[in-house]
Amino acid sequence: MATKKANKAGGGVIAQNKKARFEYHIEETFEAGLALAGWEVKSLRAGKAQLTDTYILIKQGEAWLLGSHIIPLQTASTHVVADPTRTRKLLLHRKEIAKIFSRTQDKGHTCVPLKLYWQKNLIKCELALVSGKKQHDKRATEKNRDWERQKGRIMRDQNKA
Repeated sequence: MATKKANKAGGGVIAQNKKARFEYHIEETFEAGLALAGWEVKSLRAGKAQLTDTYILIKQGEAWLLGSHIIPLQTASTHVVADPTRTRKLLLHRKEIAKIFSRTQDKGHTCVPLKLYWQKNLIKCELALVSGKKQHDKRATEKNRDWERQKGRIMRDQNKA
């Protein structure tokens, strides 16, 4: 029940790419619309999407989402042959596409999707220009995450006493 209210309010997250936040330094984020088929929208309403190992490709002045997996519902896609991993077009302004393209040409930079979410009745994709993390950066991220978790436990225990 809570997810339906979140979707209607416009803040509902459909899918997140948590691995991207661990693997990359996020430098800049963009918001893009998605060109989807009807069965895909129904599947996204049911939360049947995955963004792991997904990336953005800029080709002939257009942005494309590759590797995303939207699982078709049995009831929604009976009359259509559904391809769950098809390439989906991202809707961005020309200046944003040009900026993403120029930055991804630099060595060590790429563009990955961070999350799919609802914005009123539209499905949006949050993109990020990223650069790869080194192994020591990943260890530092894990150490900070563990410390934040431990600090929360200490504060919770202090508040109880």
